[in-house]
Amino acid sequence: MCKIFYTFAGEMNHDALIAGEIIRRRDMRDVLTFTIDPADAKDFDDAISFETLDKGQWTKDNVAVYQVGVHIADVSFYVKPDTAVDEEAYQRGTSVYLVDRVLPMLPEELCNDLCSLRPGEDKLCMSVVFTMDSEARVLKHKICRTVIRSDARLNYEEAEEMIKSTDRLADSVQNTDRDLEIATALRTLNEIALKLRAERIANGALTIEQDEIRFRLDEQGKPQEIYFVHPSDSHHLIEELMLLANKTVAKAVGSGRPFVYRVHDIPDQDKMEEYRRFKQKRGKHVQPQVLDMMLIRAQAKAVYSTYNIGHYGLAFSHYTHFTSPIRRYPDLMVHRLVEKYILTGKPISLTREELELKCEHCSACEQEAQQAERESVKQYQAMWMEAHVGEVFNGHITGKTEFGLFVQLDESRCEGLVRMELVEHQEEFTLGDAVRVQVIRVDTNRSWIDLELI
Repeated sequence: MCKIFYTFAGEMNHDALIAGEIIRRRDMRDVLTFTIDPADAKDFDDAISFETLDKGQWTKDNVAVYQVGVHIADVSFYVKPDTAVDEEAYQRGTSVYLVDRVLPMLPEELCNDLCSLRPGEDKLCMSVVFTMDSEARVLKHKICRTVIRSDARLNYEEAEEMIKSTDRLADSVQNTDRDLEIATALRTLNEIALKLRAERIANGALTIEQDEIRFRLDEQGKPQEIYFVHPSDSHHLIEELMLLANKTVAKAVGSGRPFVYRVHDIPDQDKMEEYRRFKQKRGKHVQPQVLDMMLIRAQAKAVYSTYNIGHYGLAFSHYTHFTSPIRRYPDLMVHRLVEKYILTGKPISLTREELELKCEHCSACEQEAQQAERESVKQYQAMWMEAHVGEVFNGHITGKTEFGLFVQLDESRCEGLVRMELVEHQEEFTLGDAVRVQVIRVDTNRSWIDLELI
């Protein structure tokens, strides 16, 4: 696969290629632009640009107006349909993020180099450029191909510090004018994101926030620590702008043409009623993650489809995935459809039936990847618990079956099983009960953790 890719990209002067594209694209290299990603990220597929428009363009009631750009790596420029790289990407469907490695959808030369929006480099993007006021109202938007040059690569912690500490940044001699400009932009964008988020919630969107589990590994790849990352304002800032871009692209295409939508059906009503009864009766006495787990289990799975039924969880009538073509094949399909429908007006070569089959394949790939990621986490949790056999922990019951009780430990959130033969009066226990358990056995090959009630 990589050899074929080199035939495509390695024999050309990439700088000359970029120079040739500048005259055909919107040149936004002089606009303040930055990326915000996890600290260990290598592929940067989205960037944000920000510019305060002059007062002559403010609203009539003197509300400030900004130009906010959501710039997404233009993978479709490099990966053409029916090429070997495209076929391999389609078969994979998505990148897979395991605890100790990433299995990328695209060759690293593409995802970590040519397409990655690294600072100080001219990059090709597919962008949604919004004109917005400080009340988070979108006055107009433009979907276009662009050339950008990122000014900075921030991780979420750095962005959060800038959001919270803009005043202190101004007093530090270590910070440049560019740092202060980025910090000021982040503060404004955060205020806009908070309003977008409040509007979504008011419209009925679900707000399930789960901490992301992380492992600190030693040189041999064994887990030394389990810790959790809770979504911060900087996470919400990126999330809301990506949601806005995805929704805007889906609405721009409309519902009358074959398109790749991200849809989410209404939840199972019996499970939702069970959740409501449990929350009313026991909600004050169980940990929030137990309630979140029940609510998630009641939901339908979000999938890709050409039939738009809306997105229940986000409370959007139109939604798609546009913002991660480096790691999701549906986003690459969306970019190609946007080029046809919005940028060139050319007809698409696929029928709706053919596109639907691709959507079904991508949904299946996503579910397989999610299962692999969950199994990877479970295995590393078991590896971590192997060093704690015999120890006693506090936990909560997260499931009851005919063969025992599932218990999630409070501190590490590892889940183990108290087998039926070790439970004298199982009927006395219910979902959400606090218990103390001892780790009695761990099988790292099967990712099993056996517990005993204390």
